[in-house]
Amino acid sequence: MEDYLNQLNENQRQAVVYTDGPQLVIAGAGSGKTRVLTYKIAYLLHKGWPPQSILALTFTNKAAREMKERIAAITETSIARRLWMGTFHALFSRILRSEADRIGFPAHFTIYDSADSKSLLRSIIKEMQLDDKVYHAGTVQNRISKAKNALVTWSAYEKNRELVESDMHSRMPLIRDIYKRYQKRCLQAGAMDFDDLLLHTYLLFCDHPDVLDKYRGFFQYILVDEYQDTNFAQHMIIQQLAGSHRHICVVGDDAQSIYSFRGANIDNMLKFKEVYPECSIFKLERNYRSTQNIVNAANSLIYKNEEQIPKTIYSEKEPGGKVRLFATYSDYEEAHLVVSKIQEMQREHKPYTFASFTVLYRTNAQSRILEEAFRKQNIPYKIYGGLSFYQRKEIKDILSYLRLIINPHDEEALKRVINYPARGIGDTTVKKLITAAVENNVSLWTVLGALQEFAVPVNKGTENKLAVFRELMTTLIVQETGLSAYEITMLTVEKSGISGDIFQNRTVEGISKQENLQELLKGISEFCDMRREEGVEKVTLADFLSEVSLLTDQDNEKDENTNKVTLMTVHAAKGLEFKNVFVVGLEEDLFPSIMSKDSPRAIEEERRLFYVAITRAEENCILTYAKSRFRNGQNNYCSPSRFLKDIAIEFLDRGGTKQAVNLFSSTTSTTSTPVAVDPDPSGLKVGVKVQHDRFGVGVVTAIEGNGGDTRAIVQFVHSGEKRLLLKFARLTIVKRPSD
Repeated sequence: MEDYLNQLNENQRQAVVYTDGPQLVIAGAGSGKTRVLTYKIAYLLHKGWPPQSILALTFTNKAAREMKERIAAITETSIARRLWMGTFHALFSRILRSEADRIGFPAHFTIYDSADSKSLLRSIIKEMQLDDKVYHAGTVQNRISKAKNALVTWSAYEKNRELVESDMHSRMPLIRDIYKRYQKRCLQAGAMDFDDLLLHTYLLFCDHPDVLDKYRGFFQYILVDEYQDTNFAQHMIIQQLAGSHRHICVVGDDAQSIYSFRGANIDNMLKFKEVYPECSIFKLERNYRSTQNIVNAANSLIYKNEEQIPKTIYSEKEPGGKVRLFATYSDYEEAHLVVSKIQEMQREHKPYTFASFTVLYRTNAQSRILEEAFRKQNIPYKIYGGLSFYQRKEIKDILSYLRLIINPHDEEALKRVINYPARGIGDTTVKKLITAAVENNVSLWTVLGALQEFAVPVNKGTENKLAVFRELMTTLIVQETGLSAYEITMLTVEKSGISGDIFQNRTVEGISKQENLQELLKGISEFCDMRREEGVEKVTLADFLSEVSLLTDQDNEKDENTNKVTLMTVHAAKGLEFKNVFVVGLEEDLFPSIMSKDSPRAIEEERRLFYVAITRAEENCILTYAKSRFRNGQNNYCSPSRFLKDIAIEFLDRGGTKQAVNLFSSTTSTTSTPVAVDPDPSGLKVGVKVQHDRFGVGVVTAIEGNGGDTRAIVQFVHSGEKRLLLKFARLTIVKRPSD
């Protein structure tokens, strides 16, 4: 025990050994939060707490898996396995499956992902004959999600005057009816979406006190990671479970609360002491990740926020270089500046690989111009947060078959596979089935088994095709009970015709689908092997689907050893670290977002987002902004982000460009002379320094042609060589040779 406790600094050690009551651990960026959580659980086990009595909640399966592995290394693998450790959704789904009969769901209920949920909402909007341009499925989905995260059921929603009036103001007064239909259809389909996993857990504990008492007695110590990211529903469920014993430890950093758009509520952390007045607060303030200058720059930024828990983060690493700021003439030049700086830093620091660099931006749309710049210089890169493996069409098709085997009432799965591979069952027929199901308040599967009873108007040929499909699924459902997850998947791929469909396509896209199919089968096989090694004799299809349905964004990212620059949004970067970080697009209405400008609280979250970006850097942090950016179909002139003024000048190197030095003047000083559009090139000579709104600053290296075809060859500092036709080129002379 003392061996690993000695690996902690004094503040970490105090947080680990405290077990006398509610506990709030403020873990600054890079302060060893995971180590503290891991060692605290190991400490509890050492002190005699049974592993099954410890509930540890995380936001990604990856985080839970890493902590379990560390705990197993300190204690024993068999002990670590018995811990209740995982994501909120994964652990609460386990409880819901055990208590499903109490809430009217089958134990093998389906978990709808965002795409399934949106598909069902589109169907409902269409059935209600609403304008899908007004009732956009994504907008409706977001409103329903917010309601669920606030623990507002459909029945409470339609009675909530504020919500109803808000919908009317948005010209969507029937959202309450859509919500009601959506929930009833999910119940008919034996399905829950991600938000339901929280809502139904809360309602289960409210409506069945005996169930709550059971789990309160079961979970004697509760630990929560990333508490600043919890929403109201998560916060309330934790209160329910900790209500009697109050053995609760929450860990997080209010300065990194950046997910309000997902329902996260920073007040859960800021007001924790109001809920638990007797709680003890521990602060982890030493940053082990970043140099002193980076930490100090980040501190000076976040100090400007009013809503925060006071703390002083410090680093004992070397001072390091200052945070560098570069201004560029355009987003185009900004992208090429990033590329040139990466090349320059690699020349100066030979150990820097491409993988040691990341470029962070506020919106996904900013990646395109960066990708172009990287491709032009043959620099390998990867976009973090791309399409998940399990969201690829061919994979979703197979998983839908598997979902239907476990739960034949799953409406979205049935709609997806009833005519794949093509078996002559068209959209018109599917609509008739849906109509019959809706009118009779039953599932599509029920209608499929009694077409005549439900008076589905189809001809004999179509009836036979539907019968063949139902017989196929019935056969697979019967055989599933005697087979492992891998075996039933192999059988399904063969019997459904998917294998034949995929393997007859020899195009590049077809081969890619074949590889993905093989990768899925490999993944299921490995899942079965792993579970068997853990002592599970028969690994069922339900086990695998439950695991897959609860994967988070970060879990979908494979650990690649490839040497590539990483491009990602700042939101996606939280929890990660890189030697060298570029933060681009630091302009008003972009970062901070234009959506936040009228809300002081939203501006504070944007500042926290910038804080997260800076604190990803270990050795170098480089900030950039552009004077103009192409947005919404046109070039827009930009002002530097207000957040740049928040960084204390002693930690910021603004010497990169004249614009950065003059960052806070109302106008950028210039003595340039405009070049006339006249094709006479007499105003330009070789050696003249020029400025271009898009390419930045450069030097004329040659003049070619005459009259209207006169061109200037310009070597731009960051954008490379360009051949510009003078009658169209928007050049400005910055400095003549005689100046």
